[in-house]
Amino acid sequence: METSKNFGLEKINLILIALGFVVIVIGFLLMTGSTTGTEFNPDIFSVRRITIGPMISLAGFLFVIVAILYKPKSKVA
Repeated sequence: METSKNFGLEKINLILIALGFVVIVIGFLLMTGSTTGTEFNPDIFSVRRITIGPMISLAGFLFVIVAILYKPKSKVA
């Protein structure tokens, strides 16, 4: 009886998924910021936190979906 380790994703898929997660983490880091106590900080409404960070995270999530669905070209032997 032959046992083969048949995994659904290729090595390139796993690399692309890892790259997508890095992009997601970068987006979340752009959304973070420091809090200085109880006083109001208008920096919470900055473009970086409410526009750029979420857009980069969304792009990362979409990239992960594409990375999972990506099918490498098969080699003709």
